[in-house]
Amino acid sequence: MDLVVVGHKRLLDLNEIEEFRAQAYKNAKLYKEKNNCWHGNRIMPRQFEPGKQVLLFKSRLKLFPGKLKSRWLGPFEVAQVYSHGAISIKDLKTWVTFKVNGQCLKHYWGVHVDRDKQSIDP
Repeated sequence: MDLVVVGHKRLLDLNEIEEFRAQAYKNAKLYKEKNNCWHGNRIMPRQFEPGKQVLLFKSRLKLFPGKLKSRWLGPFEVAQVYSHGAISIKDLKTWVTFKVNGQCLKHYWGVHVDRDKQSIDP
């Protein structure tokens, strides 16, 4: 065994592994960029105007979430829209106004459903 030849081969193998790692990193980065672009193009922009009704996403941590319970609260009325993405909404029952992130809202198109009922009337 020649230690110089073995050492030289070992360095070549390490360089080859480093090239594979760099190529894998580059491929993963390209994949993520392409995937983000694809998903970003499919996001529909939501424009909220004062006076319109919206639903608020309920994002509290629940240990035992109900399967059929809605995760949306509301309806609320948009009071003011800020330029940085925050929106002031007003509760229609208590008339309390508070700010929320605009990404937690969606437009409300329907009529109010009483979610406190325990049974369905025929």
